[in-house]
Order: sequence, then C-alpha cells, then structure tokens
Amino acid sequence: WGDDPDEDEEADYESSRGYYSSKDCLILLVDCSQPMFRAPAGEDSDTPFAHCMKCAKSVLLNKIVSNDKDLVGIVFFGTEKHKNSSDFKHVYVLQEMDTPDATRIKEIEDMLEDDDFDRTYGHSSDFSLSDVFWTCSTMLSASGTKYSHKRILLFTNVDNPHESRPALQRQAKQKAKDLAENGVDVELMHMGASFDTSVFYQDIIFTGDEDLAALPNPAERFEELLTRVRSKEYKKRAVQRIPFSLGPDIEIGIGVYTMVRETKKPSFVRLDKRTNEELKTQTKMLCDDTGTELMPTDIKYYQMFGGEKVIFEKEEVAEMKKFDDPGLKLMGFKPMSRFKKHFYTKPANFIYPDESVINGSSRLFTALLKRCLAREVFAMCRYIPRANSPPSFIALVPQEEVLDENNVQISPPGFHAIFLPFAEDVRKLQIAEDMPKATNEQVDKAKEIIKKLTFHFQSEAFENPVLQKHYRTLEAIALSHESVEEVVDLTEPDQANINKRVGNLLSQLKELVYPDGYEPGKKVTKRKQVGAGGGGAAKRPKADIGAVNVEEEAKNGTLGRLTVAVLKDYLKSVGKKTAGKKQDLIDSVKEYLAL
Repeated sequence: WGDDPDEDEEADYESSRGYYSSKDCLILLVDCSQPMFRAPAGEDSDTPFAHCMKCAKSVLLNKIVSNDKDLVGIVFFGTEKHKNSSDFKHVYVLQEMDTPDATRIKEIEDMLEDDDFDRTYGHSSDFSLSDVFWTCSTMLSASGTKYSHKRILLFTNVDNPHESRPALQRQAKQKAKDLAENGVDVELMHMGASFDTSVFYQDIIFTGDEDLAALPNPAERFEELLTRVRSKEYKKRAVQRIPFSLGPDIEIGIGVYTMVRETKKPSFVRLDKRTNEELKTQTKMLCDDTGTELMPTDIKYYQMFGGEKVIFEKEEVAEMKKFDDPGLKLMGFKPMSRFKKHFYTKPANFIYPDESVINGSSRLFTALLKRCLAREVFAMCRYIPRANSPPSFIALVPQEEVLDENNVQISPPGFHAIFLPFAEDVRKLQIAEDMPKATNEQVDKAKEIIKKLTFHFQSEAFENPVLQKHYRTLEAIALSHESVEEVVDLTEPDQANINKRVGNLLSQLKELVYPDGYEPGKKVTKRKQVGAGGGGAAKRPKADIGAVNVEEEAKNGTLGRLTVAVLKDYLKSVGKKTAGKKQDLIDSVKEYLAL
C-alpha cells in the first residue's frame, strides 16, 4: 500500500532484470600462440597467457557471486590440437557455454599449476581468425535466444595475426562484421607495450558501447588487465528506458542506470532433509474466520482515517498511485552553488542517451551536457520511473568524460540523477543555545589533526569484510582448499600509522580540551553561583506537599508530572512504603486511592 523506498529500489532492480532477462552470454577467447607464453622482462615473471587464465578464474568467481545464471565459455585459438563442433583446426573449446561452477574453476587452477601446456594443447600460428569467430558464433547460437547480451572478450598480444595472408584478414573482418550485425559484441583485451591496434584489430572490434570513442592503450601489467576485464565483465543494464521531455514536442530517449546498490549475502535455500532436493515455496491467503483460501478477487485494501476503515478495490489503489506516464520532464535550471549535498535521500542514478528509444537522442543529449558544464548549472526535473510510481524531483548534475593515462575511461559523460527531498522530508534540528563552545586554540589544533589524517578516499578500495569472509569460506569448501584465504579488514583503522602521524597532536588536543584532574565518566558538578549577599548559592526549596493536590492529579491521570519527592511525601503521610522507582510510587498512590 505505502511507497517504501526500499521496495522502490527492489522494483527498479526487478524491472531491469525483467527487461534484459538478467542473463548474459560471455566467451573468453584466448590466444595460445607462442608469443603469449613469453614472459616479459621485469619483476612480473608470469606469461601473458597466465594473466589471461587468472582473469578467467576471476570472471567465473565473480559470476558465481553476482549472477550465477549467466553462461560463460572459454575458447583457445592458436593451439596445435583442436576440439570444436565444426572440426576447425587450431581451435580448442576448453569449456562449453554453461553456468560457472566449482569444477570449471578447479580446471583453470590446475592449468595454472601445470606447466605441460605444450604437450596437452601445443602451439600453432596457422589458425584462421574467421574459423575462431565462427566457432564462437555457433556456441552463442546454441545457448538460446533468451540471453539478451552476447559478448566475446578476445585476449592477445599479437597485433597482426595474419600479416602475410590478406585473404585470411578479409575473412576475419567480414566474420567480425557478421557477429556485430547479429548483436554480438567483440571486445579486445590486448597486452604488450608495442601492440598497435591500427594494424589489424581496429577493423575487427565492434561493440555496442556508445561511450567507447577509442580503444585504450594495451595493458602492460596484470592489474591493468584485470581491472579492464572487470569493467567489461558485465553488460550495462538500464533500469528504465524512458523519454526525457525538454519542452513541447521536444523529447530524447535516455537510459537510467543504477550506479550504487548494496550487495547482500544471498538468502539460504531450503532443502528436503531426506533427499537434499530444493523445496518450493507457495503463499496462500486464508480467511481468519472460516479458514478458506481466498482468491485475489476476494481481497480488498483499507486505510484507517478518523478511526474508520476506508476500503478500496485493487484497481482504485492503482488509479490513485498513477500520476502520469513514465518519463523525465525538465522543470528548469539552477546554478551548481544552489545544490547542497545534504539533499541526498537515496543512492543516485545515472542518465545516458539511448538511441533505441528515440533516434538522434545522443546529439541533443551531448549538447545539453556541454552547456550545463559550461554554465555550471544543474537541471531540475520531475521523474516518474514506472506507471504506478509516485513522482520525484531530481537534480541532473552534469559529469564530463575522464580518461586515464592509458586512454581507459574512468568516468563516463552523462548526468547524475540526485533525488531531492520534498517539504515533508526535511527535518529541522533544534540545538540548545547553552551548548559548550570550543576555543580558537582547540579548533586550530583539531584542524591540524584533520589535515594530517586526510587521504584520498575511494569506495572501490574497501571491500565488505563480512561478504568477503562468507564467499571465501564457500569457495574453500566448494574447491576443496585446505584452508580459507585470510580476509584483510580494510575498514579497521591503522592505529599504528595514526599514532605515528598525529600521536603528539592528539595528546596536545586532549590537554586543551580536558582540564587537569579530569576523570572520564565522573559527573561534572556545576560551579556554585554566589548569591546577592555573597553567602553562596541559594538552596533549592524543598518540595511542599501542601501546595500539590496529589489526589486531584491522580484522578486527572497526571501523576507523572509530579516529582519523586512529592510522591514519597504523600505516601509517608498516608502510611505507605516509599521504596522503589517513580513508576512504583505512582502505582502505590493509585492502589491507595483505588484508581
């Protein structure tokens, strides 16, 4: 009945799952030619192939944690031996398209520990990339049409695999084009400082990422490769695809994306203790009086108002909750100086143009983004995500694209949709006027401490220790590891480093704030005020029971306003016990007066 924000987020998430079927098909395509097994000079002794297999293991582990319904396959090319449905030479399907599990991860771990790759698979440069793509296409087609995203991550450090064979180059480019037309994204995970994408692969890579203006520089270290793989691990899924109305007869199509969402441990699954088979849950609504099962048409809703039940039909509830069609409507613009961070009410969304809703949206969206950045303003909009959702006011805060030194995108261009509070959501804080004030010396010392302890905070650098411990325990059990990998709690303060930086400053601040002889927990006594005659503070007058009519207060039900001293004096006057807390004294008074 009510509009719970948590339920709203769940609905957004379920909406995105329904729109995209929440399923992804991913093939990890790994080059196994000789150059991939030559370790680069330097501290990192692992070969590029070993880096690829470590990334493959990371992908499978992350898929198990976040989306275990996705299908993942692993294909080698450039091997001496072959294994595939079309019997193409030098193409070896290591793992068919299937959901990730412990057995597949264990196979990768064994391969990383085994140095006998040459004997098991061998190497060859006489492969055809067109045959490789054909094999991947066959695997994706066999996976079914219910999987809405189909992608290939290609790992290699050879920038021109068919250098002296132009016919094979033409065939590979044509097959890559066919894959793109069939909705398959091919994304390049290239390695090596000397890799030149312009030689061959710039005509091979077709991706649905509109934000990919240029290929990034090749990864030279494992950390760079792993970061790049993780960024491509999941296809971006829009929560909604809705129109953005800029004025009369002016609309653009946008996709709404969730940038931050709390990750929780998965709920347990109930099993039959005799067969270990999964149980199914069924919910039934029963009549409290007769115990008969109720059908959806038998159920109504009510809301209390003035002590009475106001009853509604399900259709009436839906009609009341509908304000307008889903979409975003521009209300106006305000300078960024008017935007306050405390307006935050829940995690923001991200807005990006979507050509599938309205053709030509990207051009107008880009123009709006650039003007907002140039004029330092944000857009005020009314937002209705779904048909029966209440409207919200949001601030569209512009963000420009940021690339790192390797030409890898750090921040995409678009608008952050910050949800704004209504008047009923704002609370006013009442602060007592007699609160103690810090001196300038204390403030300056605190500023010095803050400056010493300031660091560049990034949420991505801190993993949830509870989740990590949970999944590493499951991983150890599923993969038969002898011990559980230790979890480092990065949320725990580094006390030794803190003491090294500000140990002396903290001691100095403590001396400034707390006087000599201060004892923690000791009740602070107020300094006595000198009376007008100089004879010390005037004593508080003793409670006078005669001035209070206890019996009248009891009849009015206001005994709680009386002090403990007044209640005790009254009980003494009537010969009753005065032991106990205030509520016990009130109960004794009521018992004596038979109330």
